[in-house]
Formats: sequence, C-alpha cells, structure tokens
Amino acid sequence: MTDKARLSVNVNKVALLRNSRGSNLPDLRQVAIDCEKFGAEGITVHPRPDERHIKYSDVPVLKEITTTEFNMEGNPIDKFLELVLDNKPHQCTLVPDSPDQLTSDAGWDTIRNKDFLKDVIAMLHEANIRVSIFIDPVEKLIEGAKEVGTDRIEFYTGPFAHDYSHDPKKAIAPYTRCAHLCNDIGLGINAGHDLNLDNLRFFKDNIPNLLEVSIGHALISDSLYLGLEKTIQMYLNRLA
Repeated sequence: MTDKARLSVNVNKVALLRNSRGSNLPDLRQVAIDCEKFGAEGITVHPRPDERHIKYSDVPVLKEITTTEFNMEGNPIDKFLELVLDNKPHQCTLVPDSPDQLTSDAGWDTIRNKDFLKDVIAMLHEANIRVSIFIDPVEKLIEGAKEVGTDRIEFYTGPFAHDYSHDPKKAIAPYTRCAHLCNDIGLGINAGHDLNLDNLRFFKDNIPNLLEVSIGHALISDSLYLGLEKTIQMYLNRLA
C-alpha cells in the first residue's frame, strides 16, 4: 500500500466565483500558484462546453504555471480533445458527463463504450498523456477499463460520500473490492467527488495503493472558513 496519496486541487469553483462578476477576482492563476505553494501536489481543471467556470483560455495559463501535475478532466468531445492535445497535461481524466450536466454523477460503461474509449485513449497515449477514466466501483467495469487500455481509473465517490455517515463499512466495501482488483490487474487508482475532511482519511485507509484524489468543491468551501493554506494542510494530513 502506498504511504500517501497525492492531493490535486480542482480550481473550478474559484473560476466560477471569478466569472460571477466578470472580472479577475479572485485571480485564478494566483490561486493555483498558491495552492501549490501551500502543499497541493496537482491542479485539476474540468472545462465544460459552456465555460461556466473554467474557460478554455484558462487552460494554457494554468498549464504554464503548474509545477506539480496538471490534470484536465472532461467529456472527450472533439473540442475538449483538441484543447487537451494543444496543452498536453500530465493526465487527462475522461468523464462521461453531458454538456448541460451540473456535476459529474456517473462513471463510464466501459463495456458499451469499449471501442470509443480505446480510440480516445490511444490518441492520448500517442501524445504521451497519462489517461484516467471516471468509473463506478463495479468489477466488470473495472475489467473493461483494463481492456480499453487506460493507465488509471478514477473512482466516482459520490455514493460513498452519501452513504458514509449511515454505514461507513458498507459504503466503502465496493470500492475496496474494486481497488484490490485494480491492483491485481495493474490499474492505477485515483478518486474524486464529494470527498471531504470528514470522510477522506477513512476512504484512503481502505483503498490499497490509492495514488491521487482530486478535490474541489469541499476544499474551496472549507477554505471560506479556514483559509486556503490551512485547508490544504488539513486535507494533506488526511492523506498521510
């Protein structure tokens, strides 16, 4: 089991706040720089077609200043893939969300979308970009992920977060089973969605060889009360 998972900060909510006033406050570039200065080990962006938070023009700016790892996530439509290939992030996380979706709330059906995912992943690999695919903790879908050639999977952890307060052991069980399968077949493990200060350590402690978590909404919300530097340190502590 790895000693520590990496924390990648999703800065979408910072961009959403900036866009609400049509100015450059808060300064997204500076926030990303500060996240890394305060200990974040990656910066994640999820540009959507309507650019309601991360704008396409933000991507090259953030890629240029990121000194840790730059992760771009999104639905692999042509416009998104063009943006990815133009900016060559360290990792591209493929997410099957529709253009009008409020937030990502389901993973890939790696069986039904096998040929499509194979083609996209091969294209990204040709550009030397590591690929992760957003996925539910279902064994047959994990096996399908291996078949399409992805480097990693990213567990969609919304259901875990929802059920955690009621029955933590039941909530984590499918993720632990699938994590063992990932380890057996050589898939790296990332995770994201609704992970927070309350549930993160339990999740990390029950997922063997968790490599990375991507956290935005909860971390930025906590920062409103605690401050960005203190909040990032608290999240890093949960992953130690």
